[in-house]
Amino acid sequence: MKRLLLLPALFCTLGHAHAAEQRPNIIVFYTDDHGFADLGIRGVMKDLRTPHLDALARSGVVATQGYSTAPQCVPSRGGLMTGRFQGRFNLDNNGSSLDGFNRQVTIAKRLQASGYVTAQFGKWHLGPLEEIPRHGFRHVFAQHGQQVFAANITIEGRDRPMGDHPPSDYHIDACSKAAEAVIGRYHDQPFFLYIAYRAPHTPLDAPQHYKDRFPGPMPERRRAALGMLAAVDDGVGRITAALEKHGLTQQTLVFFIGDNGAPLKIHKQDSPLNGDAGGWDGSLNDPLNGEKGMLSEGGMHVPFLIAWPGVIPGGRNYDHPVSALDVAATAAALAGIKAGSGELDGVNLLPFLREEKAGPPHETLYWRWMAQSAVREGRWKLLRGGEREYLYDLDQDIGEKRNLAAAHPEIAGRLREKLKAWSADLQPPGMALAPMAAVWNDCFDFYLEGKPVAAKPSDGETGIQGWQARGGTAAIHEGALVIRPADSAAEKARPFLTNAEISLPGPVTVILKVRAKEAGKGSLSWRTQGEKDFLPANNAALAWKAVPEVQELKVELPVQGRLIHLRLQPSPATALEFSSIEIRSRSGKARTWSFAP
Repeated sequence: MKRLLLLPALFCTLGHAHAAEQRPNIIVFYTDDHGFADLGIRGVMKDLRTPHLDALARSGVVATQGYSTAPQCVPSRGGLMTGRFQGRFNLDNNGSSLDGFNRQVTIAKRLQASGYVTAQFGKWHLGPLEEIPRHGFRHVFAQHGQQVFAANITIEGRDRPMGDHPPSDYHIDACSKAAEAVIGRYHDQPFFLYIAYRAPHTPLDAPQHYKDRFPGPMPERRRAALGMLAAVDDGVGRITAALEKHGLTQQTLVFFIGDNGAPLKIHKQDSPLNGDAGGWDGSLNDPLNGEKGMLSEGGMHVPFLIAWPGVIPGGRNYDHPVSALDVAATAAALAGIKAGSGELDGVNLLPFLREEKAGPPHETLYWRWMAQSAVREGRWKLLRGGEREYLYDLDQDIGEKRNLAAAHPEIAGRLREKLKAWSADLQPPGMALAPMAAVWNDCFDFYLEGKPVAAKPSDGETGIQGWQARGGTAAIHEGALVIRPADSAAEKARPFLTNAEISLPGPVTVILKVRAKEAGKGSLSWRTQGEKDFLPANNAALAWKAVPEVQELKVELPVQGRLIHLRLQPSPATALEFSSIEIRSRSGKARTWSFAP
């Protein structure tokens, strides 16, 4: 017997005595590095086609002021999954420890305990894939690329032991097919599906038949991104058709949200698809300013759709600011889950979307990411990057072109105090966690200050997050930084990595998370402020074993003074693949570089 369409009383807190069939299904689509412009219904870009997403939007609302919780993958996913701002449990960036997240109760765990069938598909990025079930997901199909992935169901939705499995289909298509199968399997029970497509995040791997939908002259990276988004759009169409087939359209709340803005790398360089896995992903943020890694609008103002036909009036824009944090609060309310005071930072959106409550769901929204922090209150947004400060009237200037901090010091001061008070409760507290890195200073100069940008880097000249290769090239390969000799036939070639954008007081500890194809030895050498050359004494040995899993190498460096330059030379050069590099000062300050997507 099909479940009955919920009456308005549904939106009150439900007790566990209510039958399971009275509760709605919940689906969250989550895209990856998906720029604000790339939804057809927005009418911003003429080169993309998203008919199924446009239909979903017309059946519900376009949240025109929808935000993620961070401009980067890991923290934004941590915020979404927990419904708590991730800075409350020290998950501030891709290199943060997951210890705090592992202690949180996810919305999947809450829903599972309330009787929901829960399933995860695609990109996880919050720890080992085989541990996803401990966070509340009964079924896992974590394919996020064309490599071996963890799953405990088949693409047809049948159970199998949790383990590593080879891909049979393109990862976006596979996730959509598996989700469709789970809907068919559990159409008579309440379910929660988290469908996290790794698209259009690099590596841009759209099959040719998807790219062929976009003929004509355009950057190849743009064509590849559009191909990946076409696969996403097809997947949304497949899943909404499955809901209709089983009579579940009016019994299912659907969110479609991006995790952060598109990485433009300033230049939007059309570099070779197979040679620059960390470059521009081909997506666009127009008309917003900035990109992934910034708390400007282009970094975390994202595609955001909400649909529940028959319950949420459709075919309109919703113009009040909303947050990915609201997903957990809304889901908990619909499932009758009582959360304690302070457990969830979001708001149940249903009364606002149904126009049962007037006004905005949030008085303020807050963000903190590395050296940046921001607060939005109504039309006003205060953005800080290091010691820089900007005030924008987003009603008049959504592109953040006019800094009004000097014209309205009282507004800037009031918002600064609110941001300061909010950030004091985070772990660790503070409006910034580190100084501005050179790459973000460059981005602020270009996007927010309007300063001319340097010429496009030539092939081989560009660094990766400040790390340069000498005597060879550096590249991202399967989520790791690798070094390749300039001449693969040169047996004596000894390339190394170097970074001259460091400023940390010594002594320091260097923590390397690496994959090792073969055992080897190497060295770390450093230069401190005031030293023009690398001194022979400033050198430490490095050694590793050949093991298949990621291993952690920890080296204490007796740095005297301020570390400003580090060299890392493995031997053989190609033996190590770096998942992350961290330099931790005894003073408590640290720098972390994560190369995982």
